[in-house]
Amino acid sequence: MTDQQLRDRYAIIELCTRMAWHLDHCEWDQLVDLFTDEIRLDYTSLNGGEPVTLPRKDVIGKWRSNREGLQATQHLLSNHLVTVDGATAHTTAMFQATHLLPNPFGGPTWTLGGEYRYGLMRTADGWRISALTMNILWADGNRHIRDLALQDG
Repeated sequence: MTDQQLRDRYAIIELCTRMAWHLDHCEWDQLVDLFTDEIRLDYTSLNGGEPVTLPRKDVIGKWRSNREGLQATQHLLSNHLVTVDGATAHTTAMFQATHLLPNPFGGPTWTLGGEYRYGLMRTADGWRISALTMNILWADGNRHIRDLALQDG
């Protein structure tokens, strides 16, 4: 690998890690600089439907409303595979996302595992996420936590 390839790889993995960190810590303002103006989201493995393209403020707003009703979340990322092609890149990472909400209707956690696929663009300010696909491979726990969080959030 060249020095530039190593720098790109490091910057992209750091960017993906920051996305998970800021989401888990409810640092909404910190998420803005991680994305392009519009983001293509594909959560069809979770919600069905079709992928959508939304302004980043709408994506962050949706994540905020989903997260604020929960006591905590923890998104763990690993096994990054990074492919850079000039001003674009694609990255795949395995994830495990645990959601915590003690409740009277079942267990307090819901955990998902799978892979994230990121589309990225090189900008004047560095790499930015332009697309995110979540492919769920497994789930465990109380799926109703998500609905309860939206009621309480």
